[in-house]
Amino acid sequence: MTETAVLLCGHGSRDREAIEEFELAAAALRQRLPGFDFATGYLEFARPTIRDGLALLAARGARRILAIPGMLFAASHVKNDLPWEINSFIAENPGIDVRLGRDLGIDPKLLQTAADRIGAAADARIPRAESLLVVVGRGTNDPDANSNIAKLARMLWEGMGLGWAEAAFSGVAHPRVDAALTRAARLGFRRIIVFPYFLFTGVLVKRIYAQTDAVAALFPKIEFVKAQYLRDHEGVLGAFCDRVDELCEGQPAMNCQLCKYRTQIIGYECDAGAPQTGHHHHVRGIGTGGHYHH
Repeated sequence: MTETAVLLCGHGSRDREAIEEFELAAAALRQRLPGFDFATGYLEFARPTIRDGLALLAARGARRILAIPGMLFAASHVKNDLPWEINSFIAENPGIDVRLGRDLGIDPKLLQTAADRIGAAADARIPRAESLLVVVGRGTNDPDANSNIAKLARMLWEGMGLGWAEAAFSGVAHPRVDAALTRAARLGFRRIIVFPYFLFTGVLVKRIYAQTDAVAALFPKIEFVKAQYLRDHEGVLGAFCDRVDELCEGQPAMNCQLCKYRTQIIGYECDAGAPQTGHHHHVRGIGTGGHYHH
């Protein structure tokens, strides 16, 4: 067995379909990385945990583990929780070298994936110039991560020739989905395209679609279209492979310029220099009860 392994790190979900989709993508990714041992792990609500995945790879002979965040943006999970899990494992296993890759971020491959999903959902009956795009992000307490949704919406709006674009969030940040859709419906566009910028399904994606249906019922003259989230599109798998390559080459290239833990950001000044700690002890390993091994 190879001494270098890849651990794909997921958030986890209480929704079994979310875990199944993550594992399907992981299986496809493994096929693209034949030179590595491979496993998955989750921060919360599912097993194996991150620690379980690291221990499994080490037990199978790995001496160098490349931990790849299965997450879109670098909010607290990537900046705090994953490093804490990895550092705790390293402290107990000093002979194992574990390297953490960067988040997927706004990547050209993911941008194209998003355009493909949006294009597939919205046919040509209504011109793009008469369509408004609402990009829905997870929403976090990290302004740097939240700002990426606005940037993504802008790039898709301009790149696809849409009439307008808005950013919304499923929770924590504002505007929320129902408020953003209600406002969008009053701007005079014939079609509103709702695109959840999520990797996989889950409680939040299903809620976004349900909220879309509820607002659509209030505006019957407007066509509301629900685009599919990213899932296991070739662009997603390609971006994951790029993150592995970056770690192999020693160039993760994480952008820390606007990280609220590295510098004082307006409204979050107290977070600068905060200690790196995990926040998922109470939900680690609980949830679906599913066990997957690669």
